[in-house]
Amino acid sequence: MAERTLILVKPDAMQRGLAGEVLGRFERRGLKLVALRMMQMDRTLAAKHYAEHIGKAFYKPLVSFITSGPIIAALFEAENAVELARQTIGATDPAKSAPGSIRGDLGIDLGRNVVHGSDSPESAVREAALFFDEKDVVEWQRSVEGWIVEKK
Repeated sequence: MAERTLILVKPDAMQRGLAGEVLGRFERRGLKLVALRMMQMDRTLAAKHYAEHIGKAFYKPLVSFITSGPIIAALFEAENAVELARQTIGATDPAKSAPGSIRGDLGIDLGRNVVHGSDSPESAVREAALFFDEKDVVEWQRSVEGWIVEKK
């Protein structure tokens, strides 16, 4: 099975009408969308999602922000999905993100950086389980798969 990664389109991107642009960047990169959900994250889910940041100075503002409006949770699949998604997203600080990355092109502020992506395969598994049950994941074959990935 290919690796999966969780992507969150954050409230700032939703307010700015960038959801389609953000999700499209991953599809154009070649990652396959296997689950999608629009929702309002509550503080309980935010606390679980950002558990490793509890006690840090930015934790409370981060939880306040991520719960401030709707988000889109998406699960993408590919070989090396986490690494490919992180490259597509760019650095956490948009000012340090390369042009062509989502944050480099669409972000300006560290606290409003448009998108979240899992930072490791282990985090991706943990995070995906917070937002999706296995029954939510659609297993499907793209007819263009051979044009995206060389068969091994």
